[in-house]
Amino acid sequence: MPTLTVAQFDEWLKAYKAAWETRDPAAAAALFSADAAYHWTPYDPPQLGRAAITAAWEGAVHGQKDVRFRYEVLAVEGMRGIAHWNTRLTSVPAGESVELDGIFVVEFEGPGLCQLFREWWHVRSKAA
Repeated sequence: MPTLTVAQFDEWLKAYKAAWETRDPAAAAALFSADAAYHWTPYDPPQLGRAAITAAWEGAVHGQKDVRFRYEVLAVEGMRGIAHWNTRLTSVPAGESVELDGIFVVEFEGPGLCQLFREWWHVRSKAA
């Protein structure tokens, strides 16, 4: 059975960072398998497939600018990677400063394509 390496997970996270910082939903969706499940919260139904992931990203990044994403790989085991992440951005049009802090659990079907994505995050914001 193939195993994910720390380097492969780091490359995937770099591509995720680039997609978010450039607010590019197509680039984000390209990181996922055709039948991927993307869970933004533990209780909401997942976005299923690239089209749904693209649409969700379009809705999310439309209201953001000045995105700065950081991450740290915490663990890799089998085909699963776990990372801590932090993002600072400006909410549009309110101009509000927003900070998000969370955890990703990412399961891959093969190197480079996520099949199951789960995240848990908290948000802190303040008026500009």
